This record gives sequence, structure tokens and C-alpha cells, in this order.
Amino acid sequence: MKPSSPRSDNQTGTPGRPFAVTPDEPLEQALRETLAQRVAVPHRLPVDPAGVALGRARRARRRRTVAGLALAGVATALATGGMTQLGGQADRPTTPTVVLGDPRGVASLSAGPVAPAPPQPSTDGGVDLIVAGTLVTVSGQRYDLGVGPVERAQRLPEHGGWLLTGAVTAAGRTLWLVPAGGEPRALLAGADEIALSPDGRQVAWRDDGRLFAAGIVAGQLVALVAGPPADAVPVRFVGDRVLLRAGSAGGHRWWRPTPGGSPGPVAPDVLDVYGTRPDGRLVARVRAGARSCLAVLDPDLTPATTRCAPTPAADGRGVVSPDGRWLLVNGRLAGADGAVLVDLAGTAPPSRTAGPVIDGVVTWTDTRTAAYVDRDGALARLRPTEALAGQRATSTPVAGLGDGVRPVLVTGADPG
Repeated sequence: MKPSSPRSDNQTGTPGRPFAVTPDEPLEQALRETLAQRVAVPHRLPVDPAGVALGRARRARRRRTVAGLALAGVATALATGGMTQLGGQADRPTTPTVVLGDPRGVASLSAGPVAPAPPQPSTDGGVDLIVAGTLVTVSGQRYDLGVGPVERAQRLPEHGGWLLTGAVTAAGRTLWLVPAGGEPRALLAGADEIALSPDGRQVAWRDDGRLFAAGIVAGQLVALVAGPPADAVPVRFVGDRVLLRAGSAGGHRWWRPTPGGSPGPVAPDVLDVYGTRPDGRLVARVRAGARSCLAVLDPDLTPATTRCAPTPAADGRGVVSPDGRWLLVNGRLAGADGAVLVDLAGTAPPSRTAGPVIDGVVTWTDTRTAAYVDRDGALARLRPTEALAGQRATSTPVAGLGDGVRPVLVTGADPG
């Protein structure tokens, strides 16, 4: 018998094994030993599984956020029939710190009791107050908001709730929405300065040397417009324009928040603006030579009429009544400082000091009653008819005040 020729598959008669495995041992036993040896030796992973998972989660959240912003913009454009175009100038990046319907819910807070729909403002001078982070309504109900220090507060129309502007911090200002029957949530964060329209439907702010404006629809910021860099801060809305206080140059100027719109020329002698009359003209403190005087301004911010008695204070505190007849302003009259009532129609007796110095915002609950917080933290109420009869404003202490705590008056009427 001839010896067998070498095998074509290059195998020998006794196969080599990495372990001492007898021919009759199951093959799976050898496989187990091989895998066990490999597992026993630690290997460096090419990537961090936790990092990969977190990165994927972040990318998913960013995609959902972008989708939410796009849907909000489309919905607003459809609802308003082509309101203002979204975005700013094409050649400038826009990076406003805005929260627009964030699908992650990062802006939501776990607040305390939910505030109800705001009641109709009282006609006897009753107002809502923010005291140490607590909303105190006209009816005396108290609700812990949990939003931190508040500098300004405003009612939303149609019983929609409140808008709160946070005090300035190292991170900037925050605009909070407290919806009727809901919990506070941030609409805007990190702004240098914030201005709201009287009806609470528009907001303008300055951030990182640029101006921005947006509408407030269904509790979200929509139709964002980015303006060019400007040395100015928004003061107030007047119709579809924003009044700006110029920075280093001083004075005021207009800005119409449209894509590519730039602020107008500066009116250097306009120092403070107190409000708008029904005909659209502004009431302001102006520079008249070496004096400060009161003036009614034409649309181009030039004085139409001027009066220099009383002398308005330099703190800018004062408000025009809704019917445009009265101005309640801090000023000096007959050598005394206080809240001065000025008849803008010129039909009443001369101006007179009507109450203690204003130390905050002033709100007119109607055409007959004004309210403000004085320097002692008390709530002062003033009626022009009583002031003209020689009766000064009455002050009521506010409960719950402590060291460094000042009440914040809620402004704005609710026509609904």
C-alpha cells in the first residue's frame, strides 16, 4: 500500500491547538477557553460609551429645538399673514439669548401655587404688587413665584397673566412669563436691558451691543428682528417704533424694528420720556439751556411746547395719564421736592406738589387714579380732583417688607 500523498489543504495529521485539547474534547470547550483568556486582558475602548450617549442626546435635543423654533416661526407667519421676517441681517450672525418654546422644557420652573387669571384692575387705586418674589393681588391673595428678584412687572391683556423683568445680575436680565393658571417660565435671558410694549405683545432688548425685538404670541417670542450694533438701549414702544436712549452721546432716538432698519438721528436735548398722549406726541424732560424743563414733543422729537415750572427731577420717574391730560412726575416746586401733578391741557390751576417722592414706576389704574411706591416703601394713591382741592396722596404701608425689600408695582391695564 502506497503511502498517502501530502494533503492539498496544507494540514498535518495532528492539528496544532493553542490549548491542550484532546481529539475527543468538544470544540466549544476550546472556544470558551480562548474567549476567557481574551476577556481577562483589559483592552482600551476606542470611544467612551457614556460620552457617545451624551453626545447623541445633545444632538437630538438640538434637532428638536431647531424644529420647535422653525415650527413656531411658520405658525406665527401663517397666523399673522406675514408679520415681520424672521432673523436679522444676512451678513451678520445673530446670537440673541432667547428661549422660544423650548421643547426640552429647560425654561420651566417648579413654582409654588399657580396664580389664577388676573381680575379686572380696581377702579379705586388697587393694584397688584410683587413683594419679595411673591405676587400679591388686589384681592389680597399671595402666590410664591420662585423667580428671584423682580424689577418691573406688567399685566398681559385679556387676563393672560403677567410679564416680569428680573433685576440685573452678572448674567444679565431675564424676562419671565407668568401665565394665568400656569407656572412661571423664562422667555428671554441674558439681556442687558428689556423694554415691553404697553399691551405686553412686543419686547425689545439689547444684548452684546446689538438691538433685538420680537412679538409675544401664545407665550412665546416670535418674529425675531435683529438690529445693527448701536450705542443705545430700548426705553419704550410707541406704536411700531422703539424709543432708544442713546449711550455715550446722550439724548434719544427712534428705531423701527424691521430687517435692516437702523436707528434714526439722535435728539440730544431729550433727557427723559414719561409717556405718550392720545395724539401720539411724547411728554418729556428736555434740556433748555442750563435748565431742565417739561415739553411735548413732535414726532421728530423736537419740542412743540415747553414749560420750566415745575422743574422735573433728573431720575426720570413719572407717567402720563391714559387720557393724556395729567402728568405725575417727580419735581421741585416752590422749593419742595415731591410728586408734582401737571395739567398738560393747561385748563386746571397751576401745578402743585401732590404727594411724597415717587420711588419706582407709576401706574394709572384709570384716568382718575394714580398709584406708586414712595421712598418708605408705602403704596401711595393720588386722585387729581383731590390734589387740586389741596388733598395730598394717601399712603398705605405694604405688609411683608423686610431689610432691603421693596414692593414692585404691577403696571398695565387688562381690557379683557
